[in-house]
Amino acid sequence: MADRLLFSKTGRARYISHLDLMRTFQRAFARAKIPIKHTEGFHPHPFVSIALPLSVGYSSQCEILEFGLLEGTDPLEVPERLTAAMPEGITVHQCYPAQRKLKELAFVNYIMSFEYPEGRPQECEPALAELLGRESLVVQKKSNKSKKGYTEVDLISLIREWSAECQSDAMAVSMVVSAQNPGLNPELIRAAFCETYPQFSPQFVSFHRREILDQEGKIFR
Repeated sequence: MADRLLFSKTGRARYISHLDLMRTFQRAFARAKIPIKHTEGFHPHPFVSIALPLSVGYSSQCEILEFGLLEGTDPLEVPERLTAAMPEGITVHQCYPAQRKLKELAFVNYIMSFEYPEGRPQECEPALAELLGRESLVVQKKSNKSKKGYTEVDLISLIREWSAECQSDAMAVSMVVSAQNPGLNPELIRAAFCETYPQFSPQFVSFHRREILDQEGKIFR
């Protein structure tokens, strides 16, 4: 049975790419002297796999890494030892056996924050409600597998639920969207909103992954 880590990625660590993050973990396991399983072949390397790669610039409090912990190490010691070997912004919270298959991971809860330092237009929330209340919202998504270089995606079909909380200078949008096959990157929603309602485009947008869920909407680990 494989093992998993639950970790967060915040602050400057948001800008570490997916591949660099995997290398960071491989080096951290070595520095912390935590023995883990390696790949087979002529050039074996520490095996780590991160579920649902996070876009560069996004923060998260619910990232999952899968690996194989070798005998002789107490799983309860792993979070503290590994965090000490990590760069600022990456914190390991739990180490536990993987009992559920990753294909059971169905939804992701994101917090998308629209910031308006000069004052939030009152009409931006009704505009977002109009956009996400449509029967369909088809956009083009880049795809290396398509000859055209893109595929068409209906965003509405990939959104399970959403809500907005407004302040004088910001609008925080909580969204539960499809995680995989296909997954929905909330950046597509931001782009569609700004294209449809350019007069309400925020000066800055941040994305935070708050939780990952199974098909029933329960927390996945």
